[in-house]
Amino acid sequence: MRIATWNVNSITARLPRLLAWLENSGTDVLCIQETKCAAEQFPADELRELGYESAVNATGRWNGVAVVSKVGLEDVVKGLPGGPEYEGVEEPRALSATCGGVRVWSVYVPNGREPDHAHYAYKLQWFEALKAAVAEDAAGPRPFAVMGDYNVAPTDEDVWDISLFDGATHVTPAERAALAALREAGLNDVRPRALKYDIPFTYWDYRQLGFPKNRGMRIDLVYGNEPFAKSVTDAYVDREERKGKGASDHAPVVVDLDV
Repeated sequence: MRIATWNVNSITARLPRLLAWLENSGTDVLCIQETKCAAEQFPADELRELGYESAVNATGRWNGVAVVSKVGLEDVVKGLPGGPEYEGVEEPRALSATCGGVRVWSVYVPNGREPDHAHYAYKLQWFEALKAAVAEDAAGPRPFAVMGDYNVAPTDEDVWDISLFDGATHVTPAERAALAALREAGLNDVRPRALKYDIPFTYWDYRQLGFPKNRGMRIDLVYGNEPFAKSVTDAYVDREERKGKGASDHAPVVVDLDV
């Protein structure tokens, strides 16, 4: 089974590339983040023509997550159980489903903006709720993974120049502690193998030639429980999909499983 996660940064803007990538990549299950559309605008019909069922948690122009699958789509749960609100709104940042015997979550963790911003406190609260929500599945016998844009680089090596991130989000001790708490709950960081570069970055800013200069970050992560991690036969970042006109600023992270 081939499972992937991809922050598409607007599924409407990325639809032709998304459909072509799905058709050519052999992906069975894709976790999508930042759909940036209402649920009724999600391209379920176009995906169905390629053989994919869709589950969507989206409410408008910001955020939004989905899971699309060729191998079944069952037990769908929209939202983060027990998750916090931001400015009185429960944002569409999580969706879980069972696909071909594998339980997956598609998550878009809050950005945090700045360490002294209310959005940063919200981010840490969101992580706490995520840990509680996934604990049972993480400890279970079924392959299980939380996949998506975590908006945290796990280590200093996972950013192109850590000296430029002093006082910035994505690398603070509290955010990294939240990731460590997920690992302590029974989830492993399924790290993609390095291809062109030593560090498999997943995100590059559009500005200042971020991608051509490989000024990237590894913030799109696959956290799997022990049965999931033991089933992994390969994992890589599809850098080719970050190239060219109309690309997302994130690349897909692809994981092959023997299940």
